[in-house]
Amino acid sequence: MHEASIATELIKIAVSECDRSGFTKIDSIKVIVGRATGVMTDALLFAFNVLKEGTPAEKANLIIEEIPVRGICRDCGKDFESNENYLIFECPSCGSFSINLISGKELNITEMEVSNEN
Repeated sequence: MHEASIATELIKIAVSECDRSGFTKIDSIKVIVGRATGVMTDALLFAFNVLKEGTPAEKANLIIEEIPVRGICRDCGKDFESNENYLIFECPSCGSFSINLISGKELNITEMEVSNEN
């Protein structure tokens, strides 16, 4: 389950940024996850909730925004979008296999809410 290693890295990055900015508590972390990454968001959330114990993110919420797969066909020029959980290799308009992927491979922290414990 590579979601556990992803959750570990998310926490590590968030804690590092929290410390660097002089805060002691992470309240929430928002991430974007492209559907072409193969990340199972339920498994990522589960792993995050287990691994955050004992860290400044212990009470943090993980907010996951899924990004659809988007691409442009190099042959017919049509752009397309899919919410499928796999990479599309064929243009839905003309059947070409020459596709330029625009989105769907993202895996980034986009926002963090931090505070100081009272």
